[in-house]
Amino acid sequence: MKKIIIPIMVLAIIIALYEQVSAEKNVYIMVIAIVIFMMGMMQLSAKIPSKNKDKEDENV
Repeated sequence: MKKIIIPIMVLAIIIALYEQVSAEKNVYIMVIAIVIFMMGMMQLSAKIPSKNKDKEDENV
């Protein structure tokens, strides 16, 4: 799954940067690219365990 998400995120950022430097900026394309990037970051960061999990287990 990570092998698919990372290239899609990179492609979305490249499209957003290309759209930023173009003469006629299309806001909708930039917003869609940023949303795709943020959703990819959420999916990747959801798999990272919390540092405070051990502390929460001790408090219970």
